[in-house]
Amino acid sequence: MAAVLDDVGKSKSVKKTEEVVEDEIEDIDDVTAAIKKKRKRRKKKSQTSDETETNGKDEVDDEVTDGVTNINMEESTNVEGEKKKSKRRGKKKENKEEPVADSKEKKQTNPPSVPIHELYPTSEYPVGQEVEYDGRMGKQRITSEEKRAIERSRYDDYNDARRAAEAHRQVRKHIQSWVKPGMTMIEICEELERCSRTLIGEDGLKAGLAFPTGCSRNNCAAHYTPNAGDPTVLLYDDVTKIDFGTHVNGRIIDCAFTLTFNPKYDKLVEAVRDATNTGIKAAGIDVKLCEVGEAIQEVMESYEVELDGKTYPVKSIRNLNGHSIDSYRIHAGKTVPIVKGGEATMMEENEFYAIETFGSTGRGIVRDDMETSHYMKNFDAPFVPLRLQASQKLLGVVNKNFGTLAFCKRWLDRVGATKYQMALKDLCDKGIMDAYPPLCDIKGCYTAQFEHTIVLRPTCKEIISKGDDY
Repeated sequence: MAAVLDDVGKSKSVKKTEEVVEDEIEDIDDVTAAIKKKRKRRKKKSQTSDETETNGKDEVDDEVTDGVTNINMEESTNVEGEKKKSKRRGKKKENKEEPVADSKEKKQTNPPSVPIHELYPTSEYPVGQEVEYDGRMGKQRITSEEKRAIERSRYDDYNDARRAAEAHRQVRKHIQSWVKPGMTMIEICEELERCSRTLIGEDGLKAGLAFPTGCSRNNCAAHYTPNAGDPTVLLYDDVTKIDFGTHVNGRIIDCAFTLTFNPKYDKLVEAVRDATNTGIKAAGIDVKLCEVGEAIQEVMESYEVELDGKTYPVKSIRNLNGHSIDSYRIHAGKTVPIVKGGEATMMEENEFYAIETFGSTGRGIVRDDMETSHYMKNFDAPFVPLRLQASQKLLGVVNKNFGTLAFCKRWLDRVGATKYQMALKDLCDKGIMDAYPPLCDIKGCYTAQFEHTIVLRPTCKEIISKGDDY
């Protein structure tokens, strides 16, 4: 149904409508403002969340970067470790293939105590003085490939002798500086033998001393060493011959020198040294032994010495001589005289010789004297049945400890032998052993000795025992 209104009602209704509209507009404005505020808040929230995400991202990136860096470092460390390990492994392999020499090379002590074979770990020992043979044949021998091949086949023999010679050189150097007047002869011998045993690396019959230490004084020229209890003391005016030997696998070095303190004996010492050097020079392949003796005597007897206002001619001791040497055999059959005459036997290739000379202010002839100390089993001793049990026992001791090398009573004491005097005499009487008593010229005279071991190699002559001292 439709109502019909008048003007007044109409104006009232319009007013009311306008008021409502105004109220609604205000409400709309409030809503719009509220919406704007919400949008601003959302915008702020979104900016804050973006910053947080960015920071978070950066932190994560930093952590990742750090992680990667750490991983790379660990990998590089591992790689370096592997390289080091591989280097170490490589070194071990190299060590197996080519042993590296010890950086701390062994050196000899003072007094000497290091065995020679430890000083030379390659087992190549110093070569002695090499001397060319005289004449045209000497030069041909040096260049001959055939002669060199022969030498190579004998290398072990030469090398064993060189090891023994090096021990001899170092021991005598020590003794020359150590010995003083006032010492007992036993004290001197025991020190020399102790040192020799150490340096040679004593090993039963494979390496050791070749014969007892000779320390013959004044008119006694050879074969004296003190027995137990001997009180003899070395004096300032003594002329002492120090004669000792070393060996390796039976290759013997027989070498001696004269020890003096009083310079008045210098000419005597010089004469004998010169004579020995002359004998060495004269020796050679196909040289007659008598020619060597003649050369020695000529030089020896060209000297004279003045002692206490009296002049004495130096004489060669005619019944002493040098000798050939063989494996475990100090006297191998040939003698080298020190006076003219004698055998016309020739020296031969690859023979070892002890060239030794003795000079005296006395008669020039020696004889047996004093108590015997040196003994040696006869190299060619026949089998002889022994009835005495003591002789059998002593022979067993000698065979085990010395074989065919010379020994003395002190050495029997050292290996524990007792009550052997009767047995020694029995073995000597039966020709199984030989006694070597001291050899003396007339009382009041003085004797001197020098000696070297040489080998007549196919290419040259080698003075194996040659040293800086003589």
